[in-house]
Amino acid sequence: MIKYLKYKEINKEKWDECIKYSFNGIVYAYSWYLNSVCENWDALIEDDYERVFPLVYKKKFGISYLYQPFFTQQLGVFSRKILTAKIVDKFLKAIPSKYKFIDINLNTFNKVNPENYTIIPQLNHELDLINSYHKIYKNYSQNNKRNIKKAEKAGVTIIKNIKPEDIINIFRQNRGKTISNLNDEHYLMLKRFIYIGIYKGLVQVSGAYTNKNELCAGAFFIKSNNKIIFLFSGINSEARENNAMSLLIDTFIRENCQNHITLDFEGSNDPNLARFYKSFGSKKCTYFKININRLPILINIGVRIAKRLRKMV
Repeated sequence: MIKYLKYKEINKEKWDECIKYSFNGIVYAYSWYLNSVCENWDALIEDDYERVFPLVYKKKFGISYLYQPFFTQQLGVFSRKILTAKIVDKFLKAIPSKYKFIDINLNTFNKVNPENYTIIPQLNHELDLINSYHKIYKNYSQNNKRNIKKAEKAGVTIIKNIKPEDIINIFRQNRGKTISNLNDEHYLMLKRFIYIGIYKGLVQVSGAYTNKNELCAGAFFIKSNNKIIFLFSGINSEARENNAMSLLIDTFIRENCQNHITLDFEGSNDPNLARFYKSFGSKKCTYFKININRLPILINIGVRIAKRLRKMV
């Protein structure tokens, strides 16, 4: 039986135990992570936490809706046992009617019937690190191999355990300038939960330094459930020239290979990023963004008119 529970009613120990032992468990779904990236979440829970589904929500103009929080690529249904499209459908139908609009990402193992919902396939790339470094390296693209050698020749060095805020600052001063929906609050949230992850022993912070000992690139890797997620990174113009990020990821692969771990590149639908991740021999996989619109007809009409007016301005 699937029950809807408000946040205060959820047994967080049982919740985290379910995520830990779910065959599709992932770091985004642990209670501490959800608490870090969103203000409000409730849940659907089956039986004694055999399957769970976090419901991350906000309210605007008196309307409650489900959304995908920043720095959280996938959520959906997590299960200790078999999971079918029919079971996922039962959970989606159990979402309380008070949530009038639903725009969320399910996880890779959540299959749905496309006839029942509006779904948008999203691309991800993953690399199995079970093999030796030599075998993994053989599957790198020739261009990536050249880029790694270029970084080494330029004197780039990789250092672990640097300050997270240094990497966030590099991002903000470069690519972050083109992303308008990330604000000070989001970056503060990121810094806070990265420090929590470090305290829990789940996060590795790696930085790439030039031959002048200046930080030019960095990344956060977060681990759980035999998966390491390439969660966040930042590079500056010099790193684009010396290919520091290629060397940084290669170093991480070298240090973590021959383990029962998957490196999850966390994307991407962007062709350039997808090409970069694929250059390490990663395999493409798909998860689904799902959209369910329960808004009253008049509100839907108003939303469509507002969108058209914005395009005309």
